Amino acid sequence: MSVPVALVDDDADFRAALIQLLTLAGHDVRPFVDAPSALAAIDRDFPGVVVTDVRMPGMSGVDFFHRLRAVDPELPVILMTGHGDVAMAVDAIKAGAWDFLTKPFPGDALGAALQRAGTARTLALENRRLRAATSESDTALLGEAPAIRRLREMIPVLADAALDLVLEGATGTGKELYARLVHRAGRRARHRFQAIDCATLPPGIDARALFARDGLVARADRGTLFLDHLDLAPPELHHRLAQFAEARTVATEQRDPESVDVRIIAAIGEGGAAALPAGLYHRLAGVPLRLPPLAERREDVPLLFAHLAQQAAQRHRRPAPPLSEAAHAAARRDWPGNVRELERAAERFVLGLEPAAESVPTEARPLTERLEAFERSAILDAIAAADGEINAAIAALGLPRKTFYYRVKRLGIDLRRARGVE
Repeated sequence: MSVPVALVDDDADFRAALIQLLTLAGHDVRPFVDAPSALAAIDRDFPGVVVTDVRMPGMSGVDFFHRLRAVDPELPVILMTGHGDVAMAVDAIKAGAWDFLTKPFPGDALGAALQRAGTARTLALENRRLRAATSESDTALLGEAPAIRRLREMIPVLADAALDLVLEGATGTGKELYARLVHRAGRRARHRFQAIDCATLPPGIDARALFARDGLVARADRGTLFLDHLDLAPPELHHRLAQFAEARTVATEQRDPESVDVRIIAAIGEGGAAALPAGLYHRLAGVPLRLPPLAERREDVPLLFAHLAQQAAQRHRRPAPPLSEAAHAAARRDWPGNVRELERAAERFVLGLEPAAESVPTEARPLTERLEAFERSAILDAIAAADGEINAAIAALGLPRKTFYYRVKRLGIDLRRARGVE
């Protein structure tokens, strides 16, 4: 993994040696002779890791670290120290520095630290991107898959079009959501969105209850009539709906029927068109649209998961856990229930009931992820067994205190949540 490295050291010879070492290892090295010049070049969007000497004239490496914390507290900073500066470096670690290396150190030690810090930086920036992207939308119709982009682009076109729609898609793909978005985008938004589940109509409902002047269908006058699960409706309802779609009238107590101005949007399951009478389908499918399952738009799963997790966090008044790792782990799973199933998983994740990254089958994950999952689980189990007492958990794990906190930070464990402190 290539990592952008901001290297800060006033020793020209040592700096040149590190530049050569890191460049040969494939890293993008950006050298600086002092902290002020590095500060001028590093902002919150810096994509890599800062490696700095501690003893430098003017601004020390520790002071530089604290200035960087003000720029971005998630920016990984690795300190290079002499033996006399170890205590100072340990204090910096407690304040949030990523790691420190005591000179002289082997090149592979720096390389290993850079790999871990670079991975953490990538995840932090991706997490920000996910949060920013999801905050810009109030719908779950998110993503950049071509089919989803096309569906979004069609909403304003369809909103006031004098055409009925048939939405085809598997369970949980968002057919009713899409119908509501089309309804809200046009002039019909001022009137009712009347939804009828054609598969679960109560047995006592007769034709009058549906097609009378005061029935369910007429309530959609000047608005939208949404016929969910139309392919699962009984044949007699198909017949009556075909008549209504043709005439757009409802029965009255007088002799003449009364016209109703409705736009019909019907939802059917994947392949459901075959279950509809041809006459009914062709009357309603002025524009037939298909909503793709998540299996066909895996690239959108991380963004959808992040969006749904943020919504769940708001509902439960909890801070959303770090999303990036979990969101990308979600993309590796199959979601036969599509967005609806993903939403439930995101809610369990926010509540701490399903760590999404760990729910991926172990054998399908790289070795490094398996080891990290084991470490994370062992630490969380120890904290839970100790009733949130960190000192007792450290003793049970048999780890030095410094190593414990180092691993907690590297694994992204929120100790407050682990202890049950809100």
